[in-house]
Amino acid sequence: MPTESFHDQPVLPAEADGLPERFFDRFMFNMHAVDGSPPEIIVGCGLYPPRDVADGFVLLATETEQRSLVHSTELSDTDWRSAGPFSFECVTENQEWRLRLGPNETGLEMDATWRARAPYSWSRVDVDNASDEATSFDHLVQSGHYSGTITIHGQQRSIDGWYGQRDRSRGVRTMQGGQGLHIWYQAQFPDRCVGFLLVESRTGERMLLEGAVMHTDGEVDDIVDVTHDLIFDDGLDLRSGTVLVQTRAGRSYRIHADASARGLYLAGAGYGGHHGKARGRDFREASVWPLDGSVTPRQLDSSLTDRLATFDWEGTAGSGIFEFALSRSNSYTYRPSL
Repeated sequence: MPTESFHDQPVLPAEADGLPERFFDRFMFNMHAVDGSPPEIIVGCGLYPPRDVADGFVLLATETEQRSLVHSTELSDTDWRSAGPFSFECVTENQEWRLRLGPNETGLEMDATWRARAPYSWSRVDVDNASDEATSFDHLVQSGHYSGTITIHGQQRSIDGWYGQRDRSRGVRTMQGGQGLHIWYQAQFPDRCVGFLLVESRTGERMLLEGAVMHTDGEVDDIVDVTHDLIFDDGLDLRSGTVLVQTRAGRSYRIHADASARGLYLAGAGYGGHHGKARGRDFREASVWPLDGSVTPRQLDSSLTDRLATFDWEGTAGSGIFEFALSRSNSYTYRPSL
């Protein structure tokens, strides 16, 4: 992790001159009850100054369905702190954000404040690509708690104390081809969060590993190795699995995940290559998918999935997000490394 602090405020107009054409400044927040029960909610937003685009998404998974909204507009037509029905404020860098969601097609509204419960972990990701433009971006993850309310189809409820992991990135990201397995893992336990990003090639070689165990007492213990034994169904949907995490301080975490719930399929959030595309002013596209097994990662334009999961770390219960994607190439077969 770099020694300097992470600049958390999203880009402003005065900072936009001379940025690379593919520059982005993006974030997402998820939220869920501490016991891992539904609903699962994710909101996100991206600013793309060279393309004059601001876009975002809203995802809601109940026990029976996923409701999704993708929205996009011209960045110059916004205040750079809102897009579509969503607005945000970085109140205190790396400590507090305010998230508001107005009426929209998903039926979800919110007035929520996210506050950090542990330090963040961040790194600079540099990856050479088959194209001439290399991937180079800053990437941060951090665990927090929420206060405030959500309203689903007119029914308001408190989210005080809910868990939430945020993912924050800024730079140029053009990773292309050759990926077999992708995992973004955020397992929340009472006094720590185990978080990492792992990418493997179609032949099983590690392309990227970053992350840390972020303790509520302030310790950040970098992750140096991850092995896995995961169970997928024929639709490439994760059902369960175990990871073994090794840290720089010499600690080992063997964690089992129950990922048998369905959703949230990030194809509904534009992750099939649609982020940052110019769609004019006030573009909105909504979808509703049943979570009965009839919709799977194999069918969608992106297999990337953020699964609300419950975790067991040698008797300690936790909950959080197990994000995964398998290549749909005929040349790839998942092989456990644990």
